[in-house]
Amino acid sequence: MAGADVQEIYCKTLLNKIDVPRFPFKWTMNPYRGCRHACTYCYARPTHEFLGMDAGKEFESRVFAKVNAPEVLRKELQRRSWRREHIAIGTASDPYEPAEAEYKITRRLLKVLRDFHNPVTITTKGVLVRRDADILAELSQVADVHVNFSIGTINEKAWRTMEPGTPRPEARLEAMQYLVENGVSAGVNMAPLLPGISDDEANMQAVAEAAFNHKAQYLSANVLNLKPGAKEWFFPLLKESYPHLIPGYNRLFVNNNTYAPQQYTESVMEAFDRVRRQWNLPERAKVQENMAPKGQLQMQFAFAA
Repeated sequence: MAGADVQEIYCKTLLNKIDVPRFPFKWTMNPYRGCRHACTYCYARPTHEFLGMDAGKEFESRVFAKVNAPEVLRKELQRRSWRREHIAIGTASDPYEPAEAEYKITRRLLKVLRDFHNPVTITTKGVLVRRDADILAELSQVADVHVNFSIGTINEKAWRTMEPGTPRPEARLEAMQYLVENGVSAGVNMAPLLPGISDDEANMQAVAEAAFNHKAQYLSANVLNLKPGAKEWFFPLLKESYPHLIPGYNRLFVNNNTYAPQQYTESVMEAFDRVRRQWNLPERAKVQENMAPKGQLQMQFAFAA
């Protein structure tokens, strides 16, 4: 076991179809439930409530490892109906959360994807992804592959307060550079940008400069959203560390709104786009037609976690 708080489970299916037109992908998969990275704002926290557990401490301390996930994925990709569509990994829990060091489920999933020449995008705050540079490089030879490192700030206080279980932002940047230098497409997802904490242009400049200096191939961003379940866990910690911001957050997320007002979001993203252009970083990875299956075009993209 990777710790007494990791429970092995067996899944019947792994691929999840997403029917949301604005999303740049149709399929996701998550090798784990729960995440010891313990990001205070994590939108996936409410998923533990479906298991009868709380979205707070239990989400962080009770992790479920889908130990048969690679075998299930292999069967799903063998279906005649499967068209090698892009799969996003890391949309509900980090595929490189600490349990991965022992279980190696994500690594085994990548081997299956390599065998089927299937494109994939990984989103992570972990650095264990360096271990899988060999498989990712092999997969990159036959399919579109991108690794998005979620880094919303490099500010010490904000990082320690909001992402207490994650590797240091500098370590994530070094892992990204290592992948790029080993032939794997990787970039930074400046996410989430937190109102009053990391949504200012100075913070964006600092992250963009660090991303550029560590050879990021693209830069994307998104603004905080607070789902019910996550909000109840986030607000007490916000009150403890940034009490002066509570009135502003109450205005932005009034009536339990998940998303901040459009005007606010657009202003933050406009500032981000100015910064991104200053550092001459594309917002999305480039399309590589030569990687596409015959008669098709595989689109590459960065996905915000």
